[in-house]
Amino acid sequence: MTQKPTGIFITGTDTGVGKTLVSVSLVKALVKHGLRVSAMKPIASGSEQTPAGLRNADAMALAAASNVAAPYAAINPYCFEPAISPHIAAEEAGIDVDIRVIQRSFETLAAGADVVVVEGAGGWYAPISQSLAMSDLPKSLDIPVLLVVGLRC
Repeated sequence: MTQKPTGIFITGTDTGVGKTLVSVSLVKALVKHGLRVSAMKPIASGSEQTPAGLRNADAMALAAASNVAAPYAAINPYCFEPAISPHIAAEEAGIDVDIRVIQRSFETLAAGADVVVVEGAGGWYAPISQSLAMSDLPKSLDIPVLLVVGLRC
């Protein structure tokens, strides 16, 4: 019998609430406990052009904290340059976000890890396409969710 991949989806009430801090901290804690940990940022906008292609700072921080080597394209399958809502960035780039691509990347990462920490973009209801929201990702990956709440006065 094949074991179901283990992962956790980190989302937030909004952008800028600390999802990356929590995600990187969780990756480091799981590594410290002796687990093989992969990390993933399925969709990211606000990325920079590098000699290796577009790179997102949050995805790079997750990769650096992980103790399982993986190609950047698996860690961050949808990477967009403008710092705008991912669904708008995808539309401007002429790209349709396909949840099956994200599922395949997750499965690739999970094959070499005990756990995959998946960080969402924006908030729980942030759209990622015309018909999908960030909340659809953990459902499609069949993993639990950790909600990061920003406390603002």
